[in-house]
Amino acid sequence: MDGVSFHVVDGEVFSLLGPNGAGKSTVINVLTTLLPLQEGHVTLAGCDLATQPACVRRSIGIVFQEVTLDRDMTCREILDFHGRLYRMDKRERQSRTGELLSLVELDEWADTLTKHLSGGMKRRLEIARGLMTRPRILFLDEPTIGLDPQTRRKIWDYIRNVNREGTTIVLTTHYMDEADRLSNRISIMDRGRIIVTGEGWELKNRLGQDLIYLETSDDTRAGEVLSKAPGVESVQGKAHGLLAMVREDGTHLLPALMADLQGAGIRVQTVNLKKPSLEDVFLYYTGRDLRDGGVGNEKRAAIHPVGR
Repeated sequence: MDGVSFHVVDGEVFSLLGPNGAGKSTVINVLTTLLPLQEGHVTLAGCDLATQPACVRRSIGIVFQEVTLDRDMTCREILDFHGRLYRMDKRERQSRTGELLSLVELDEWADTLTKHLSGGMKRRLEIARGLMTRPRILFLDEPTIGLDPQTRRKIWDYIRNVNREGTTIVLTTHYMDEADRLSNRISIMDRGRIIVTGEGWELKNRLGQDLIYLETSDDTRAGEVLSKAPGVESVQGKAHGLLAMVREDGTHLLPALMADLQGAGIRVQTVNLKKPSLEDVFLYYTGRDLRDGGVGNEKRAAIHPVGR
């Protein structure tokens, strides 16, 4: 970790976004007392992490990245056992178990051994277990990793419902769409440090109104031409081609840019106009694309900032 610092507002969904290996899970393990805090200061739900770890544990729920369910216990037994660990009385355990199985739509599988559940059903059960003690903060470490798109969207629905009931959620993910759709605010992590934090729309708006991707016959010269054009915020080199960030409607600006390149004797091979996405934000601040495993394509051309 490299000077990681952030705050989470009570009642929000806060996401740590980054590739595998960025340090997201390490941050979560520290915050949930699974790894020692070596330096700095952390307060969760009014509890000091270093001096009141038991207080922290009473205030949080966790859904780990890896499945941690006993294969030979039923859904009902999993939740009941978790309640026993936290010394919930029998009546409260039974009531809460029924409530949560209904929430994650596992009523019909209450007495089914977890080894017979699908991957998505196991994830739903783990979310229910994390909520068993009514935590103020729920940590979700890559909750939809390895799930099919339909199941992922179902998990998103459960996360939204839990948050609407007042639970603060800290989510780690390397899925751009997941962070964008669920989060009130997002911190982008890479190589053990937080690069930028903000609301999704705010992060995207920082890049300008539109983005223009180009591949040309001479990207170096094209970058020089574009960086001097009115309305262009900045130009970045990518592994293949250029990325121009513009301050105005790209559909109006693009013809003029094409004319400038043509006048300089540069042939445009491909061009694509789009609105900024979180992946574009990640590329802008880290200089590489987001990939599973944290392996990306480094920039091969210089950045030509304009007006920054």
